Amino acid sequence: MVKLSALIINETNETITLSTEETPIETLDQGDVTIQVAYSSVNYKDSLAVKKNGGVIRSYPMIPGIDLSGTVLTSNDERFTEGQKVLVTGYGLGVTHMGGFAEIARVPGDWIVPLPDELNLKEAMVFGTAGFTAALSVQALEKNGLTQNKDATILVTGATGGVGSLAIAMLKKLGYKNILALSRKKSAIDSLKKIGATDVLLLDEFMPEKIKPLSKQTIDFAIDTVGGDVTSALLSQLRYDGSIAICGNAAGINLNTTVLPFILRNATLLGIDSVNVPMKERLVIWQRLATDLNVTPYELTNEISLQELSETLNQLQAGTHIGRTIVKMS
Repeated sequence: MVKLSALIINETNETITLSTEETPIETLDQGDVTIQVAYSSVNYKDSLAVKKNGGVIRSYPMIPGIDLSGTVLTSNDERFTEGQKVLVTGYGLGVTHMGGFAEIARVPGDWIVPLPDELNLKEAMVFGTAGFTAALSVQALEKNGLTQNKDATILVTGATGGVGSLAIAMLKKLGYKNILALSRKKSAIDSLKKIGATDVLLLDEFMPEKIKPLSKQTIDFAIDTVGGDVTSALLSQLRYDGSIAICGNAAGINLNTTVLPFILRNATLLGIDSVNVPMKERLVIWQRLATDLNVTPYELTNEISLQELSETLNQLQAGTHIGRTIVKMS
């Protein structure tokens, strides 16, 4: 009997339990392609997956992990061959389908992206869903006027998180000159400047006591990873024709605003989904991550083992995690 090491979530008497254990390969869900997982990565969504009422997983037991990179072991899909290097992010991985926090994964062929030639398996997971989301956000702003203005003031919220830190590094590499990082961590100022922020705003100084429908125009573009009142404050400060790419809800799902930023300043709020992106667009984004958006040498990255994963998930929930953490499978 083939067994594999995996992080497994169970629910017993309405209590969520998390354990690293050996499990038979038959535990895995059905799929066309079986992959020897080399790396996975840790995302905020993964931390919600192991939380009671986190809104991510509804069926147990489950192997979490919304990302993976690895090598094809067997394939019933003619598009993929034994020994091929591949990656998977999004879809149902680690949510409704056994995920990437395991030595072996089995997935539908339609979910798989061939690893770009310019990336290795480790670099693919330095990006993972976070990098994919950051690249989608940058590209959305480019399509809404950012490309024409290298001097634009661009604000990135949740700057010490995976999406935020990668977005800052990408914008820097693309040559943008005024990148503002918004963070609640004063201790992270130097690190954020090192990866590309020209200035760092602390959250308690940025947020007004009362958010007005319209405030002084200070921001041209924004990548917002947190949502909630932060989004409302950003909208009120957008300059005419400004855009926000919103891709997260760590600060809440409610949006309290008015129509005024939209009808008086021509503001645009761009929704970014990283889960169900069509494969044609996925391939374009991953090629950009391998080339003009490849910032893996500059990213704040920590590598851990499967056995150390629980601690990192707790750090994400507590808001003390910085940068990217990748999980190396033995």
